Amino acid sequence: MTDTIEADRVAFTLAPEELPERAKSLLAQGFRVALVAGHDDGDRLRPVYLFTAAHPDRRVELHVPLPKAEPRVPSLAGLSFPAGRFEREMRDLYGIVPENHPLPRRLVRHFHWPKGWYPMLDDTGEPPALGDVDGPYPFRTVEGDGVYEIPVGPVHAGMIEPGHFRFSVVGETILNLKARLWFVHKGIEKLFPGRRPADAVELAERISGDTAVGHTLAFCLAVEDAHGLAVPEDAQRIRAILLELERLYNHITDLGALCNDVGYGILNAHAQRVREQLLRHNDHVTGHRLLRGAIHPGGARLRHRPDLEHLRRIGGDVAEIAGLALSNSVVRDRFTGTAVLTRQQATDLGTLGYVARASGLTLDSRNDHAFLDSGFGPVVHARTDGDVLSRFLVRAEEIQHGIALIAHLAAQVREFDVTAARELAAPVSASGVGIAEGWRGTIVHRVELAPDGILTRVKIVDPSFFNWPALPVALADTIVPDFPLTNKSFNLSYAGNDL
Repeated sequence: MTDTIEADRVAFTLAPEELPERAKSLLAQGFRVALVAGHDDGDRLRPVYLFTAAHPDRRVELHVPLPKAEPRVPSLAGLSFPAGRFEREMRDLYGIVPENHPLPRRLVRHFHWPKGWYPMLDDTGEPPALGDVDGPYPFRTVEGDGVYEIPVGPVHAGMIEPGHFRFSVVGETILNLKARLWFVHKGIEKLFPGRRPADAVELAERISGDTAVGHTLAFCLAVEDAHGLAVPEDAQRIRAILLELERLYNHITDLGALCNDVGYGILNAHAQRVREQLLRHNDHVTGHRLLRGAIHPGGARLRHRPDLEHLRRIGGDVAEIAGLALSNSVVRDRFTGTAVLTRQQATDLGTLGYVARASGLTLDSRNDHAFLDSGFGPVVHARTDGDVLSRFLVRAEEIQHGIALIAHLAAQVREFDVTAARELAAPVSASGVGIAEGWRGTIVHRVELAPDGILTRVKIVDPSFFNWPALPVALADTIVPDFPLTNKSFNLSYAGNDL
């Protein structure tokens, strides 16, 4: 299959045996696997594969109807590493088997989840009793003289969510690391069906608490895509402002935490001071410190115009904090060359956001899948070393870019409470896709709606789903004391991953 995709939105229904060649053709044309979702259509199951490409923005969906009695589909893991992980997720939640998958072990389902129970099926019923029925988890065993294991988690000393890390170590050198997640799989995607989009916004805002704007925006864009709804430019500008405000307070938090992890606590204290100023500014602008309640299907609202002078002062504070960190020889030595993720590794794993950009990739949906022509020019990334220092610098640079972009957009906004003239009624399409560049990276939502506009399926992809596999790769041949620093330089979401 070598058909060149030129239309911006295309969907194909395929037989299972047609899938590999079609996917191979799309990947050869520069598309990436952005999402794979299972669907229960009653009498059959239906995987949906979403491929996206940039310049121009193109999106292709492949639908593969399968018999419910024996749902099997050829695995794409040999073509795309992210596709292989999506397939394992889909098998665990829907029972759709990816044939000839090179790693056919569980991903989401822990081993106390009963065999044959697939929680995302419509007729799955109440959860059965849990028990040790198929364990323990087959961690990779590393053997040799002086090799030992360090288990960390899933319960941690701080307020972070649970995740288990199994280190195989010789001396202090990490030979292998396995991250085991999904300890708090919430079934959040199953809470969307049956709701109207406006009633599902609060759920979208809470998918990952520090990414309320990113996930809400992606959800609303998907709903609007399904309805063919044009959102006023002022509302889109407000959304872009909110997206940058969310980026600011999270990035400065990480800059401080990275300094703290190498013993420069005073800079972390100043970063937390700046973060608190930004959270108070968020509350002034929207009425909520985490920017909830500002975006809704068809529009967006602000209570007050952003305080641009205040943000400029914060930009100066951030520049000083970053400068002090990097002028300290101990900090720079700990950051430089630590936990390198090469450009090739980042490409092969499908990484997104600042993790990808620090390794020299230019993936950024503000450029690649823009919902607004801001007139500000593209976001430019120049970091290529893929180490902790690069991930620090990308954050620092994005803060300054974000402040400048907010000032540019705020000067163009005329109305601060804007909604599309047409209300959501019957959708013009049964499905829609929304793509937004959250502060961690590209967020994708895909929705399906009934003819009356009720949600029937919502698939959520947080960038952490793509980036978690990169953490063990970057940590290979580093030392155990660098794990906290490296982990913070990635700062991946448990909640966004453990849906």
